[in-house]
Amino acid sequence: QVQFVESGGGLVQPGGSLRLSCVASGFSFSRFDMAWYRESPGKGRELVASISPTGSPSEYDDDVAGRFTIARDNTKNMLFLQMDSLKYEDTGVYYCMARYHGAPWGQGTQVTVAS
Repeated sequence: QVQFVESGGGLVQPGGSLRLSCVASGFSFSRFDMAWYRESPGKGRELVASISPTGSPSEYDDDVAGRFTIARDNTKNMLFLQMDSLKYEDTGVYYCMARYHGAPWGQGTQVTVAS
């Protein structure tokens, strides 16, 4: 059974940092590109960052480039997102996802940036 379990979200002030984690299972993790998405009221679900099977290259949405860093640990089937210099508009539910057609969405983890 393919599963994604996200964690690490929470409430943070603007300019603060969070590190999100995801444990993936049920497929050949090291064979696939992985990605973080976020869902927010204004933009819906959007691709935030992606990473190749070996860890490079990585790609970022323009809104987060320079502030977020995606990483993976293929020995643990884990995906990470280091989020720095957080802004109000980073608020949303964050999901990890394998980039193949039909991959199921996990529950996500809520990130709230507020004063």
